[in-house]
Amino acid sequence: MTSAATIQKKSIRFRARSFVAFALAPEAPLGEWLRGLDRWTENSPGFFAGRPVVLDLNILKPNPREVAGLVAELAARGIRIYAIEANAIDALGPELPPLLRGAKTAIIDEAQAPSSQTAKAAAPAKLEEPPESSALIIESPIRSGQSVFHPHGDVIVLGSVGSGSEIVAGGSVHVYGTLRGRAFAGATGNGKARIFCQKNEAELLAVDGWYRTADDMEPSSRGRPIQAFLDNGVIWVAALD
Repeated sequence: MTSAATIQKKSIRFRARSFVAFALAPEAPLGEWLRGLDRWTENSPGFFAGRPVVLDLNILKPNPREVAGLVAELAARGIRIYAIEANAIDALGPELPPLLRGAKTAIIDEAQAPSSQTAKAAAPAKLEEPPESSALIIESPIRSGQSVFHPHGDVIVLGSVGSGSEIVAGGSVHVYGTLRGRAFAGATGNGKARIFCQKNEAELLAVDGWYRTADDMEPSSRGRPIQAFLDNGVIWVAALD
């Protein structure tokens, strides 16, 4: 017989963790939006792999039966949906990702982020203090295929950035060498962020969700120092010399 004194009750520990999730907010007509998403993934293959993605349906407002088809369309493109945000839907089937309530939006897509007035109206009376910003300094070159994700500040690369690699920063991106990969500045909703590099050979430049691909850039901006910034929903790539 086991003595009661030898039995120890073990409690279950629950820990809260916070992650930055990318949000996709499809719009009508859905076919055109999906084609735009295909163009994005062609320029940034594997961008969504292994990253939490929230499907924001507050713009599209599909009925519950249409949600499954959309989730399947995204899964066919290698995009796994972790949660769904839809204020007009009360419940979804158990085969679909869970509904998410009270999320703060941070979108990387072709849609413009919500206006400041809308954000203020939806905010609670008492706001949490934002995390302290800090710059991430990388002294070595970023090799092809590598990914750097720093949501709370600038990313400063003292070397070059190889093709097929990417930098995702909540603030600005500074590359003191050649930028051959993809750079995403203001990724968590900062339209004032900028991208700087000493030699522009970038595959893609993005600020606050708006982007330019190599094919969209002026030939005069290639192979020289540039800055990329957002102005009225347009990415400008300007020479620095």
